[in-house]
Amino acid sequence: MGICTGNDYLNRLRDDREVWLEGSRVEDVTTHPKLRRGAASMARLLDRQHEEGLSSQLSYCEAGNERYAMSFLQPKSVADVARRGAAFYDWAKWSNGMMGRTPDYLNCSFMAFAGAADYFAQCRPQFADNVRNYYKRIRKHDLILTHTLVNPQVNRQLTAQGLASPEVALRVEKETDAGLIVSGARLLATLGPLSDEIAVFPSTVLKAAPEMKPYALAFALPNNTNGMKYICRDSYDQGKSLFDAPLSGRFEEMDCIVVFDKVLVPWERVFLYDDPELCNRAYAETNAVVHMMHQVVCKNLAKAEFIVGLLCAMTRASERDKDIYVQGQIAEAMWIAETMRAFVYSAEQQAAEDQWGLFTPLRRPLDTARNLFPKLYPRLIELVQLLGSSSLMATPCEADLKNELSADVEQYLQLAHLGSRERIALFRLAHDVAVSGFGGRQALYERFFFGPPNIMASSYFGLYNKDEYVERVYELLGRTG
Repeated sequence: MGICTGNDYLNRLRDDREVWLEGSRVEDVTTHPKLRRGAASMARLLDRQHEEGLSSQLSYCEAGNERYAMSFLQPKSVADVARRGAAFYDWAKWSNGMMGRTPDYLNCSFMAFAGAADYFAQCRPQFADNVRNYYKRIRKHDLILTHTLVNPQVNRQLTAQGLASPEVALRVEKETDAGLIVSGARLLATLGPLSDEIAVFPSTVLKAAPEMKPYALAFALPNNTNGMKYICRDSYDQGKSLFDAPLSGRFEEMDCIVVFDKVLVPWERVFLYDDPELCNRAYAETNAVVHMMHQVVCKNLAKAEFIVGLLCAMTRASERDKDIYVQGQIAEAMWIAETMRAFVYSAEQQAAEDQWGLFTPLRRPLDTARNLFPKLYPRLIELVQLLGSSSLMATPCEADLKNELSADVEQYLQLAHLGSRERIALFRLAHDVAVSGFGGRQALYERFFFGPPNIMASSYFGLYNKDEYVERVYELLGRTG
């Protein structure tokens, strides 16, 4: 089959998956008023793979004329890495980075896992075949995945020691001939209700101890698996028109807790089990984390560029962009965007073949970007708030342009270069970015995209090649002239 259409995707979602939202079970995620527009946006994104002029950029051919999503391409050259990056960037521009879990993110992980399948064979030989076969399956059917990585916590002190909370954490209850029986919960399954399957990724912070073996596992299951349920947060899509809610009305991905109640995981869908050390090292040693970072930093570039455009549009409408102080504020956003662009370029151009035979972007620029952006994105939002000021709140709704107040709205809400309708639309967009619940979720999401900042920073410190720079210090101190 290869690349799917939006209708293919929507038809797959119409199954008996158990999704709970705002107190009720969802019968059909493609028609539910709080989820349907997010599903429709994902469908439109998939349809772009078939558009003339885009298909060759967003997909590739292998084994005849069958086309696959570019994120599945196993890169064999620097040029392949750059091709993948261009596709990531194009998809991210479509939502302006507001969809953080587009399918290419997890496609990257399984592309890398399949290339490094021998890593999984260290756990059990059949797990290597499981990973390869699963990669081929999701590539062939263009499946959309969600994933979970984090166990819920009852006592954070246990987590700090690399121990799971047995009351809530996902764990293996028993082994059977058919597979593993698992129970417990996982966080935070973004896109859960709108995906085809869930990849339960291994926790990377488990203590290497026998008592942790039941919690050391990685597998994938269809979302309609018996005994599995998604519990959603409130939806940010409140049914407003796209004029009134241009982002939250389109790009509600939904975040969920996923609960497993004596769920059978067939052996052919298990990738790792009962080896905490292999789980802890899986992302780094397969380079999956680097390929995932590549997709994320391309997304961050598109998102930062969008904020630059928004700031320029807001200030240009009232001629505030002629103020040198305002120009300085917008320049900060420009610096952030260009910093992300430089990181992407540096990582792609310095890509090299790894131990598994795949070309992998240089990690350091991407790792730097993923540590910086959680600190930089809140500043981008602050700039929208500062330059938007009261206009972010003084925004009548679309209905006020069509009622007996429309003449007043037309007169009193115009700007030097925008009529009232265009001005309201622009600042409602800015409100959705920087003030609304949707915008607040975006800021929180970016802060913790890859995990707690202190853990990420500590990991970065540990991987950084410090010795050569320390040697330069002592070399200078040792000079005699």
